[in-house]
Amino acid sequence: MYVKDHMTHNPYTITKDVVISKAVEIMRKNHFHRLPVVDEQGKLIGLVTGGLVEEQSGANSTSLSIYELNYLLSKTKVQDIMIKKVTTISQDVFVEVAAQTMLEHEISCLPVVDDNNKVIGIITDKDIFQAFIELLGHKKQGTRFIFAASDAPGEFAPIAKLFGDNDANLDSLAVYHTPGRGAEIVVKASGEIPVEEMAQILVDSGYKLNGIVQTTKFGTVKTYEIPEKRS
Repeated sequence: MYVKDHMTHNPYTITKDVVISKAVEIMRKNHFHRLPVVDEQGKLIGLVTGGLVEEQSGANSTSLSIYELNYLLSKTKVQDIMIKKVTTISQDVFVEVAAQTMLEHEISCLPVVDDNNKVIGIITDKDIFQAFIELLGHKKQGTRFIFAASDAPGEFAPIAKLFGDNDANLDSLAVYHTPGRGAEIVVKASGEIPVEEMAQILVDSGYKLNGIVQTTKFGTVKTYEIPEKRS
């Protein structure tokens, strides 16, 4: 999962001589909250956000009338308020690198630049959330089987074989390390085999299921009882 697969390509940009009111109009019209500022060659030189405009203009606390405020915003250029030291990222790194960078710098977006510092995209915290949802197949029809697992090599192979032997597709697979329950494997599977039958096969094979959650084709969520192991 690369940044280039989840970023907004060729985003709106503005130059430093654009007035703030125009920048605000662009953001409102297109329903976003950030605008990269570029020079004549398209190279990144700054960033303007809706929050920055409110902060710098004092829109939430100023004693100016709405007319005076609008006049101020129509005369002030973005170069006077823009963030000049902008954290950026490459399109060829993994999405989790973007997420970690945002966390470390306490920001919610990253302009994506090429080797010449030209803006080719932008990725936001919402894009990261969407990538996470897609990776785990949250909205996709299928069933999650949550296993208690030992943190040891070779744990996946026999589980995958059981699903494969019963014509079930493995749509996603993740490992979580929890402080209370230890390691857990979450398998999202789909196929013709009934959920109850697959669960029984897993339990009879010696696996401890901690949960079974199905997402139907209608998007609803259904939980299943974990069966007892048959003797």
